Amino acid sequence: MKILTVLTYFRPHISGLTIYVERLAKALVEGGHEVTVLTSQFEPDLPREEMRDGVRIVRVPVVLRISKGVIMPTFPFLAWKLAAKHDVLHAHLPQFEAGGLALLGRLLRKPTVLTYHCDLELPSGIFNRIVNQVVHVMNYLAGMFTHRIGAYTEDFANHSPYLQRFAKKVKVILPPVALPEAAPGEVEAFQGEHNPESRGPIIGMATRFASEKGVEILLDALPKVLERYPNAMVLYAGQYQDVLGEDAYFERLFPTIQKYQANGQWKFLGIVDPSEMSAFYANLDVLVVPSLNSTETFGLVQIEAMMNGTPTVASNLPGVRQPPRMTGMGKVVPIGDAVALAEALIDIFDNPENYQGDPEAITRQFSPQSNAAGYVEMYRELGIR
Repeated sequence: MKILTVLTYFRPHISGLTIYVERLAKALVEGGHEVTVLTSQFEPDLPREEMRDGVRIVRVPVVLRISKGVIMPTFPFLAWKLAAKHDVLHAHLPQFEAGGLALLGRLLRKPTVLTYHCDLELPSGIFNRIVNQVVHVMNYLAGMFTHRIGAYTEDFANHSPYLQRFAKKVKVILPPVALPEAAPGEVEAFQGEHNPESRGPIIGMATRFASEKGVEILLDALPKVLERYPNAMVLYAGQYQDVLGEDAYFERLFPTIQKYQANGQWKFLGIVDPSEMSAFYANLDVLVVPSLNSTETFGLVQIEAMMNGTPTVASNLPGVRQPPRMTGMGKVVPIGDAVALAEALIDIFDNPENYQGDPEAITRQFSPQSNAAGYVEMYRELGIR
């Protein structure tokens, strides 16, 4: 079948959403399907069209940015043109264009599917509140016109006002997670480059430096951790400079981070190549996901860490708390509670044997092939063969 996938940002932009869509698209192509991704040309030097891993990527020129959103006047024309040539339309929310795409599916009598990744919660301010409301309206229209909606977990589906409103259309499909195994010697080489003094225990974060990720909660937890484990260290993998809309957040926290950097207790790694992420996780004693709101609905990095034998500590957010609970490989702490985070980290460092799981079983359960099979079944329920 021919599948048109639509989202605002795609590769080379890095986020949990783009990684999810990339893995799903590749798995669908491996299964013999044709996949076209329609997305924004968010950087002017990106090609308007290209092929990656068998996936066709079509980018729409951007004439204006509004907060983290983009204005693309030619999007309706390209969407109509591509939709007419595909069997099913698959949009990924939150997305301003999703309402129009779902309506287009109805007009063209094309089955339309949504995947609801997270709620949209922009930083405070009158303008951002307006943007929030506009996107919420478009997401609501998309929910009205679409045929099916995919959700990561029952937990998040049961707590999301959006998914509750369209509960009869919702189907839970576990997210796709895949990482190449570390080659022989790669774990040791990673340590030699990034932790040559063999400090430990090692706390990891793997995410964009963004206000909803709760970086300050880890910073507030560190004094108590360092009191018990003075040789502890944070390795931070992910974009931390020039993150869209997050400059003020970074500037506010950076003076504190600099103090830990000076003592060898914090190191930014930048964007780590996917081929190196297994070595990153294998060098950690724990991965933390101290997210603060429902813009985070699962935390794919938790499963990546667990596939490499590393436990996690997650905020008690619907969906985000599921990986530790499903696998037993970690702990769940109250949202925004730095003291509880510190205590959880210390407990894991004191008793690592209590947080071991079955990485092979986790790898099978969350494979991109399983995720793609779930969506193919959904497409076929809508009459596509």
